[in-house]
Amino acid sequence: MIATNSKKLIEIKDPSKETLLTPRFYTTNFKEICELDISSNKEEIESIVEEFRLDYNRDHFIRDKEFLTSWNFFDTTTENIFIEFLERSCTAEFSGFLLYKEISRNLKKFNPLLAEGFSFMARDEARHAGFLNKAMSDFNISLDLGFLTKTRKYTFFAPKFIYYATYLSEKIGYWRYITIYRHLEKNPNYRIYPLFRFFESWCQDENRHGDFFAALLKSQKELLNSFESKLWCKFFLLSVFVTMYLNDSQRSEFYSTIGLDAKQFDKHVIRKTNQSAGTVFPVIYDTEHPAFFELLDQCEIANSQLIFLEKENAPLKVFKKFFAYFSMISGLIQLYLLPTIEMKYIWTEK
Repeated sequence: MIATNSKKLIEIKDPSKETLLTPRFYTTNFKEICELDISSNKEEIESIVEEFRLDYNRDHFIRDKEFLTSWNFFDTTTENIFIEFLERSCTAEFSGFLLYKEISRNLKKFNPLLAEGFSFMARDEARHAGFLNKAMSDFNISLDLGFLTKTRKYTFFAPKFIYYATYLSEKIGYWRYITIYRHLEKNPNYRIYPLFRFFESWCQDENRHGDFFAALLKSQKELLNSFESKLWCKFFLLSVFVTMYLNDSQRSEFYSTIGLDAKQFDKHVIRKTNQSAGTVFPVIYDTEHPAFFELLDQCEIANSQLIFLEKENAPLKVFKKFFAYFSMISGLIQLYLLPTIEMKYIWTEK
């Protein structure tokens, strides 16, 4: 009998090519964050940090026997779809970990309360990234997160942009995870991988992180009660909605694998995230406006054309790309100029 080694050989995956729509790594002006005065909303921030301390998900991210199953029955297409989903999710979570950890480190001497909050969020993001990377090993592949840390390009974002963008990314993450979880709870035949069982508690981490940034924003009223702040809130709402819509349109196979229609899923998540933003932001979009999703579809069609044109050497390629870009930019401008819904709160008033 020939002895065989049953231990799997895990291949280190090369990071995917960076594009405008891939998860990014961020840095910011840490000195400016250290000078924050949060006294006007300190009690709410303290209560959220206390929730972080309780660490509700301390024992949640533990793989059970269901993960011991061999996933060799996945066909190549399905396996590649899942690997891409896991890689993008892991990269996004790891990006959050790096940013929160660095902010916490810089804040330690200047604002211990905020430093603790960011440290707890870094803890959660590290757990998520590690759990996702371990899931990739079920398909005999893994990400070298240390290598990513050193080689990935870092995008500079001003602190106020970090607050707007991360608030929305955490809230949209919550609605994505909870929507998938509830769908698979009702349709267990589509839950073809055990990772999705963890999404209910997982998404509560995202929700609490979003609440933390909401409380931080409310402590900086100038970020919510000025004309300029309304413009930035519109910009970041549109950015996260368009990014998800364009990304998911290229990954409809993943959603169909778990029994979801990508476009209907995105519309639901956009509406819910917009409603959540309405509890903090001074303005939100009217997602029921007849032009809202029509214009998103226009951007999606233009993006698909650009992706197609990049892969071929068609006659008049330059002109076709020009018209696709024109359609995309035109759609984005029209979306930005759509009427918004004004929200009235203490922190949005001057």
